[in-house]
Amino acid sequence: MFHDFQGTEPQFGEINILLFGSDSRGEEHARSDTLMIAHYNQNTHSMKIASIMRDTYVDIPGHGMQKINAAFAFGGPELVRKTIKENFDVDINYYAVVDFEGFSKIVDIVAPNGVEVDIPYEMSYGIGMTLHPGKQILHGDKLLGYVRFRHDRLSDFGRVERQQEVVSKIKEQAVSVHSLVNLPKILGVADPYIDTNVDTPTILSIGKGLIAGKSKSMESIRIPVKDSYENETVNVGAVLKIDINKNKQALKDFLASTEDESNTSQ
Repeated sequence: MFHDFQGTEPQFGEINILLFGSDSRGEEHARSDTLMIAHYNQNTHSMKIASIMRDTYVDIPGHGMQKINAAFAFGGPELVRKTIKENFDVDINYYAVVDFEGFSKIVDIVAPNGVEVDIPYEMSYGIGMTLHPGKQILHGDKLLGYVRFRHDRLSDFGRVERQQEVVSKIKEQAVSVHSLVNLPKILGVADPYIDTNVDTPTILSIGKGLIAGKSKSMESIRIPVKDSYENETVNVGAVLKIDINKNKQALKDFLASTEDESNTSQ
């Protein structure tokens, strides 16, 4: 548990949770492999997901310009929280770190029927398995391979797209197959695989709200947004050099928008 996290108290029923996917949760200096902000509105029961590309070049407090995924290695969730506040002026309330072994287990708990995907081409390099093209239902380990693969023509952009697709489909299935009475059991089984400071009453409240509002689709956005960055190579390697003001505004607008507005996914 990262005890120094200093997230703000949620305001107006809106909760921002930093979601991290990490290759090695126990390792001292592991970088975050996946970084998302889950935004939940307790009044409308709607959830949104903002993915921040791992190579986004930002100012990390105390460390200068770096790839944003380095912030997790330098100072855990708290430094990522500070980095997001400084660069994008967004307040984060909580965090959750899921290691990749845990992801497989949690998916099988909350989405027992698996998740249907349409694989465009064979995926094998770097994921320890071979996934063949076509529509199919994937469970834990194979679904993890699908969201981790990044050796395609879209590189990390394709991977972020797949991550958002899978999170949305897991949420859809979870709220359709589970009832309120399942929630405590699910939390108990998932607990060993998640390091989070979200307290159980808040998790239960979110879970109940998502089940109550299960028909709501989940909006998503990717940072940097389209036409707001350049690929550059600097002292820390290949980075996405972003128009910070354009992306700050896009993220704030996305998190502030109402459920009636159209999907602002980029």
